[in-house]
Amino acid sequence: MVRAKKATPIRVLIAKPGLDGHDRGAKVVARALRDAGMEVIYAGLRQTPDEIVEAAIEEDVDLVGLSCLSGAHMALFPRVLRLLKLRKVKNVPVFAGGIIPDEDARRLKRIGVRAVFGPGTSLDTIVTTARQIARRRA
Repeated sequence: MVRAKKATPIRVLIAKPGLDGHDRGAKVVARALRDAGMEVIYAGLRQTPDEIVEAAIEEDVDLVGLSCLSGAHMALFPRVLRLLKLRKVKNVPVFAGGIIPDEDARRLKRIGVRAVFGPGTSLDTIVTTARQIARRRA
């Protein structure tokens, strides 16, 4: 009897860069992704961009999710993208969530953030989008 090869679950790093101390939304998203069958690594609060990139490399993740409610997203998220590029981490898409004005969301997408989720985005939308981003990565 030949057994089908078990699909490797999508590995996602969820991180809170900067001094933002509010992590309830990030934890809810992490749990939704986990409940959808993904392996989720939660990096915790107050991570530096360097720590986030190092964790992404060490954990060999398929996706990185960043959450920011402090307003520092335009400084922190591009730094994570630059560090991923500098460390030659290819094909690890970044998605983001938090209090991000529409104009900033458009700018973040132009520089490489694959999706930006604001308050009120359904967990189904986040899970579906994460799966789509991971599929395109492969």
